[in-house]
Amino acid sequence: MAPLVDPDFWRDRAVLLTGHTGFKGAWLALWLEAMGARLTGLSDTVPTDPSLFELAHVGDGLRDLRIDVRDHDGVGAAFVESKPEIVIHMAAQALVRASYDDPHETFETNVMGMVNVLDAVRATPSVRVVVNVTSDKCYANEPGREPRAFVEGDAMGGHDPYSSSKGCAELVADAYRSSFFAGDGAPRIGSARAGNVIGGGDWAQDRLIPDIIRGALAGAPIAVRNPEAIRPWQHVLNPLSGYLRLAEVLHAAPEHGGGWNFGPLDADARTVREIADRLSELWDGELRWELHPGPHPPEAHVLTLDSSKARKHLGWAPTWDLEQSLAAIVSWYAALRAGEEMRAVTLAQIEAFAAALP
Repeated sequence: MAPLVDPDFWRDRAVLLTGHTGFKGAWLALWLEAMGARLTGLSDTVPTDPSLFELAHVGDGLRDLRIDVRDHDGVGAAFVESKPEIVIHMAAQALVRASYDDPHETFETNVMGMVNVLDAVRATPSVRVVVNVTSDKCYANEPGREPRAFVEGDAMGGHDPYSSSKGCAELVADAYRSSFFAGDGAPRIGSARAGNVIGGGDWAQDRLIPDIIRGALAGAPIAVRNPEAIRPWQHVLNPLSGYLRLAEVLHAAPEHGGGWNFGPLDADARTVREIADRLSELWDGELRWELHPGPHPPEAHVLTLDSSKARKHLGWAPTWDLEQSLAAIVSWYAALRAGEEMRAVTLAQIEAFAAALP
């Protein structure tokens, strides 16, 4: 029986990954490189400094195309050049607070970027599978909504620009799926939804783990907003294993198209306060946090996902629980502080994770 993520499937397979320079994209690119995929990455820039992409020398194992996903002709040319069989679309403006600062860029990147990728898919006969990565925030989290986890059939939407843009991207994918990719032999499109991923190498602004690590490395207290907010925390490798599994299953059977949730164990939906406190216990050195006085843009207090569909039909479940995830994160940043070679450190974590997969 093949493992949940089958290295033999990915070996020498042509894959185009958008957003490969971002936090999640760099982890996925390294995993695909380790399995021997013929990988092309498409991204306009490295979004943070420092970055996992540069610290782990991710670009050493792939064709690195610096193209903005908003560039319709450039995206099309990348598809012509790479002739991918599998497309994993992760390029995005991924931060809620940044979407308030520049809603135009957020919608243009997250919605028209989706359109540009799917237009390129239409024009590229080699493409068999598309995995479109959006977010748990694509769901319409209306005030007064009953407190339950979101399922794939729930309405799309969002009150902030980021969440709305992700809901729109899901609607775009559904429209292309119904209008252009419904026939026999057409590319198969699945949408993957996960949120609050954590892991070593994340340096994004206004995200809890990076903010805590920056403070810990600098010996400064960390300002935390909304400490009682509940989020579905999970190590980045958990949903990435779901994205890879979804691509493999879609390649074999078209009926697995549509939306899929990849969320953590129910017990791992914890408050911001609990995460900050546990990291302060694990970190070898001083790590203090304090309440940020605000003001803050509005955010959902509770946001959790029901992943029973992925468990039933894909055989997927989180491999590392929250305690394992936080320990791996502290280990990664401790290795960085000690001057270790971070490509080897990151690949070792991927290898350990893959070995634990069913």
